[in-house]
Amino acid sequence: MSEKSEKHDERLSVLKTYKLFVGGTFPRSESGRVYEVTDSQDRWLANAPLASRKDARDAVVAARKAFGGWSGATAYNRGQILYRIAEMLEGRRDQFGHEVARAEGLSRTKATAAVEAAIDRWVWYAGWTDKIAQVAGGGNPVAGPFFNVSSPEPTGVVAVLAPQESSFLGLVSVIAPVIATGNTAVVVASETSPLPALSLGEVLATSDLPGGVVNVLSGRTAEIAAPLAAHQDVNAIDLTGAGEALAKELEIAAADNLKRVLRPQPVDWAADPGTGRLLAFLETKTVWHPMGV
Repeated sequence: MSEKSEKHDERLSVLKTYKLFVGGTFPRSESGRVYEVTDSQDRWLANAPLASRKDARDAVVAARKAFGGWSGATAYNRGQILYRIAEMLEGRRDQFGHEVARAEGLSRTKATAAVEAAIDRWVWYAGWTDKIAQVAGGGNPVAGPFFNVSSPEPTGVVAVLAPQESSFLGLVSVIAPVIATGNTAVVVASETSPLPALSLGEVLATSDLPGGVVNVLSGRTAEIAAPLAAHQDVNAIDLTGAGEALAKELEIAAADNLKRVLRPQPVDWAADPGTGRLLAFLETKTVWHPMGV
């Protein structure tokens, strides 16, 4: 064997260190904790950050700070940025196909199909950013000399519990509609399969998305979700990734400041998403204006 071959054989792999995605940066958990992530065969894949309550509160602060600029951006600009995310993912299909295959125990073909569907979903929601106002708003007929117009506005900071079983397509399907309509998000990744979500943070960081619009946490869903549901500066919560008992607890906590709540329900993530999730976290503002004489 040549000296060159021996050196190649002795090379050590560079293992990836996964981190949280908060405020456009990649911190470790403030607690310093990690937990083991394994594949469907119980083989070790990586150590993921085990986010704490403090990490959840930091993510809410980042999301609130980003809300003004993101909600104030034009719908056209938001659409461009969502499309840019799709472009970035298109160039990293192989990486995400590999991660999804390992995370969900899928064949490479099925994992690639899931990744491609997720990319298409970003494009789908990118196209809706400047059209949802026509669906959710418009002029209202009134008996009087007034113009009466209703228009949709984002709810604010939305906590999103990503689905446990669909680590990437389901993840994108719950994040994209939240930010397409001008909200900012604190996302709790799948507890058992968080790696595709953490890698998505790397794409978001380089896709023109302002820091803090999407924040990704990994760890124990119940531990992270509890402070988010009770947080007074979180305006809405998507309970998709919560089990029945946890969802009930979180819904009770969310009632304290009248959060909007999207309850968990069976979803075929590969099906046409429709407009339901776009409309879930929108408020309606109605303006009356006298017509004049």
